Amino acid sequence: MSLAAAAAYCIASRLTYVLFAGIALRRQERSEAYTRRWGIAGGFQRFRRVAMVLMVNDVLAFALLCVVTRGTLHLDVPRGILIATGVALIVLGVSVKVWAAATLGGDAYYWYNFFAPPAKQHVVLAGPYRYLANPMYTVGYLQAYGFALIIGSLAGLYAAAFLQLAILVFYYAVEKPHFERLNGSRTSRAD
Repeated sequence: MSLAAAAAYCIASRLTYVLFAGIALRRQERSEAYTRRWGIAGGFQRFRRVAMVLMVNDVLAFALLCVVTRGTLHLDVPRGILIATGVALIVLGVSVKVWAAATLGGDAYYWYNFFAPPAKQHVVLAGPYRYLANPMYTVGYLQAYGFALIIGSLAGLYAAAFLQLAILVFYYAVEKPHFERLNGSRTSRAD
């Protein structure tokens, strides 16, 4: 597979994921597109199934790009240091993401509050949310950079930045406004 094809697949995969999630969640919020037709549980499960497939595809597309472009990162740093740094970034990123998901619960990982908004304000200030406003999309993305370092993929580093930028745009355009509507704009610690 060529660099161009792998890069196009990675970009298309990320855009499909964030655009699907953004459009579907906005439709759900504005007109209850899922819950009106299938109820809360059924609507959420339909959305979650598609979102999960797109998330997995997104990870595979990124990994493929890194593998196709392995060995293209040339730095004046010993390979062992790059690998150790990559492993540290993966451990830190995955740990924070798992900690954040455990703090919020599994359904929150798939934006359950768009389908069943809490009866009262719900701001999470536990776990990593005590320290970071958005651990999932900030520190929780370090593993992408770490994987690219381990593989030695320059395109992978650029792709990791693109993936993170795209999810942060999604956060500011879709998640944060939703959270603020649910909880008031006084805080936006977790969604």
